[in-house]
Amino acid sequence: MDLSFTAEQIAFREEVRAIILASLPEHLRRKAEIDAHFEPDEVREWHRILYAKGWAAPHWPAAYGGPGLDVTRRFILTEELELSGAPSLSPFGLMMVGPLLMQYGTDAQKKRFLPKILDGSEVWCQGYSEPNAGSDLASLQCRAEDDGKGNFVVNGQKTWTTYAQYADWVFCLVRTDPQAKKQAGISFLLIDMKTPGVLVKPMLTTGGTPAFCETFLEDVVVAKDNLVGPLNGGWTIAKSLLGHERTLIGAVGTSRRALRRVKEIAKATRFGDATLLEHPGIRSKIARLEIKLRAHQMTNYRAVASAQLGHAPGPESSILKIRGSEILQQCFELAMEVMGHDSLAWQNDLGVIPAAEQNIAPSFNYTRAATIYGGSNEIQKNIIAKLVLRLPST
Repeated sequence: MDLSFTAEQIAFREEVRAIILASLPEHLRRKAEIDAHFEPDEVREWHRILYAKGWAAPHWPAAYGGPGLDVTRRFILTEELELSGAPSLSPFGLMMVGPLLMQYGTDAQKKRFLPKILDGSEVWCQGYSEPNAGSDLASLQCRAEDDGKGNFVVNGQKTWTTYAQYADWVFCLVRTDPQAKKQAGISFLLIDMKTPGVLVKPMLTTGGTPAFCETFLEDVVVAKDNLVGPLNGGWTIAKSLLGHERTLIGAVGTSRRALRRVKEIAKATRFGDATLLEHPGIRSKIARLEIKLRAHQMTNYRAVASAQLGHAPGPESSILKIRGSEILQQCFELAMEVMGHDSLAWQNDLGVIPAAEQNIAPSFNYTRAATIYGGSNEIQKNIIAKLVLRLPST
C-alpha cells in the first residue's frame, strides 16, 4: 500500500490551497485566523462560494452535481478546507442524508432533496438520540404510526439535534413496529421542521454555543413519501450513516490547527527569561502529541489508500473515531495548560485574552462531547473487539 502522494496530487493540493485563500472573504479570513466561531449565515455564505466552485460536496459523484474527484483528491480537498480554518459546512445534509438518499432514496426523493442540499438552500439536522436512547440507540421510543390516510403521525422527543433551530429538515429514526425486537422495528423518516407539532428548544452550553437542542414532536403528520428505504428497515440505513459520521470525527485537519495554535500561544507566553515553547516539559508534551497525531494521520491515509483501491470503509472508521476524538481533546487540554490563568476566562467578557487564545476555552468545552457523539468511544471499542479482534461476545 503506497501512502505517498504523487506529483499530480501534490500539485492539486497546492492549487486547492491557493483557491481557498483567494476565495475566502476577508471578514471570514479574519475569524479563520483565530479559529473563531462562525455564525450560521457565515457558514451559508461560504457554502454558496464553494457551491459556485463545485466544491461544496467533494465526495458527491458528478451524476448528482459533485466534482467527480477520485478518493485521494476528495481527501486532499477536505483536508485543506479543514486546515484553512474556513467555516465547516453543515455535515448533516452533505455528508449524511445526501449520500444515503443517493443509495436508498426514490427517484422523487433524490430530485426533491439533493439539489437543495448541494446548493445549501435547505439545511438539515439529525434526529437520532433520545433522552433514554443515546449509545443504545436501538432502544429509541419516538413512534410513527400509520393514520390510514397515507401519512405517519409522529410523537416523541429527540435530543442533541445539533443546530435544529436553524434547520429546514430533520432525518429521524422512528419506531414503526413497537412489537418487533429493537432494531427490527425502526424506520428512517424525513420531517419538515416547519410542520405543526415540531418544537425546538436550544441549550446554551458552557462553551458558549447554542449548538445542541431538544426537539419535541407532538402529533406531527408526515407523508409516507418521506419514508427512506423499506418500512422497518431504518436500522441498516442508520448504521451506514454512522460509519460516515465516525470517519468525519477523525478530524486530522482540525487537530493540526489546534496543535499549531498551542505552539503559537506557547511561543507568545513568557516563562522566566524564555518562552513556554522553550520549556522542556511543554516541548515534550507537544512532541508526544505530534507523534500521536502523525500516527493518526497515517492511519487515515491508509483508509484513503484502501478506498482508492475500491475497498468499502469498514470497522477502521471506529478506530479513526476513537483516536481522532481523543487527540482533538488532548490538543485543547494542552492549549488550556499553556494559557494558564487565561484559560479561566471562558467568554473573555472583559476583553483581556489575546486574540490567539479567545476561542480555546469554548472549544475545550465543546470537544468534551467528541468522545460521545457519533457513538461513544466505548461503543467503538466494542465494534473493534468484535469485528477486528474477533473477540467472543460475553
